[in-house]
Amino acid sequence: MFAERPQRVRLLGAEVDLVTPDQMMAFVAGRVAEGVPTVIANHNAHSLALFQRSAAVREFFARADLIEVDSTPMIAWGRKLGLPMGLEHRCTYLDWRDGFWALAAEKGWRVFYLGGAPGVAEIAATRLAAEWPGVTIACRDGFFDARPGSEENAAVVAQINAFDPQIVFVGMGMPRQEEWILENRPALTGGVVFSVGAAFDYEAGVQTPAPRWMGKVGVEWLFRLATQPRRLAFRYLVEPWSLAPLALADLQRARRRRARNAGLHPAPGV
Repeated sequence: MFAERPQRVRLLGAEVDLVTPDQMMAFVAGRVAEGVPTVIANHNAHSLALFQRSAAVREFFARADLIEVDSTPMIAWGRKLGLPMGLEHRCTYLDWRDGFWALAAEKGWRVFYLGGAPGVAEIAATRLAAEWPGVTIACRDGFFDARPGSEENAAVVAQINAFDPQIVFVGMGMPRQEEWILENRPALTGGVVFSVGAAFDYEAGVQTPAPRWMGKVGVEWLFRLATQPRRLAFRYLVEPWSLAPLALADLQRARRRRARNAGLHPAPGV
C-alpha cells in the first residue's frame, strides 16, 4: 500500500488523486489483502460535467477511496495551473489493464464484471481467462432493473456476494454505474469496486480501443468521436464548454496562489 495518502488536488470543480497505475495496483492489492471494502473512481471531462449536474454523482465521488485521473487534457490543464501532475498520473483501464490481470492471475483473484449487453461480458471473460490462467471471472450483463429495492437488482447483488469476489468491475456507463455503486456498495459483502465503463466491450472486441499513443498525447477522444459520432458528438464537442466557468475559477485560484507564494518568498533585493 501507499506509505502515505496520495496527494489529492482540486481541478475543474472536483478532486482527483495523483497516482500512477503501479501505485493504484499496490493500493488495490493492499485493500484486498486487508479485506477492506473499497471504491476506485475516475474523473474525465464527461464525469466532471455530470459532477456539476448530479447530486448522486457528487456523493459517489465523495465516498470514493481513490479517484484516478482518466484524461490527458485534465493533466495538461493541471500542469498549466502549476499542479504537480504528469502523464504518469493518467490511470484508465486500458492503461493498467495488463498490470491488473497479471496481478490478479498471480494472486488468484476472483473478478466479477457487471455490465454490457447480453453475451458480451461472457465473450470477454472467456478471452481473459484464456490469456490469464489463475483468474476466475464471473459476469452479468447490465440489462436489468437496477432500481433500489427491485427484485432483479437484489438478485444481482446476491449473485455477486455468492461469488465472493476480490474485485468487482461495474461497466454500465456514466452516470448509471456510479449511481449503482453508490446505492449498492453497502449491500456488497466485500471486494474492491471499480467503475470501468466499456472495459469488457473492448475485451470482447465490440468496441475498438484507440491506439495507446493517442491517449498519451491527449487525442484519444478524436478516435472515439470518429468511430461513434452520433453517440459521442455532444459529449466531446458541446459538453466540455460547460466546464469553462470552472476553468476560469481554477485560473483565478492559481493566480492567488502564485501571488501568495511571491509574497512569502520575495526576490533578492526586494
